[in-house]
Amino acid sequence: MSTPTIRMYSTAVCPYCVRAEQLLIRKGVGSIDKIRIDLDPQQRDVMMSLTGRRTVPQIFIGDYHVGGCDDLYELDRSGKLDGMLNPASA
Repeated sequence: MSTPTIRMYSTAVCPYCVRAEQLLIRKGVGSIDKIRIDLDPQQRDVMMSLTGRRTVPQIFIGDYHVGGCDDLYELDRSGKLDGMLNPASA
């Protein structure tokens, strides 16, 4: 099974986006599909329709909506993040 696509709705000045990206990189994620809602405001509407949330980051692992930075860190603390990022080793 291949590594799932990581998609993150973000802005340039969001410290939580940076923290979330740093955690994913530490976990070995090589590529994050970043969708900058500050550069493409229509993408905020897309993000809100997918998540029901206005804040960034909004993170998806494959089709699973993780949520924001705190949600991502909670997945890591609970030990679930590694299995989501590397389904073949789970």
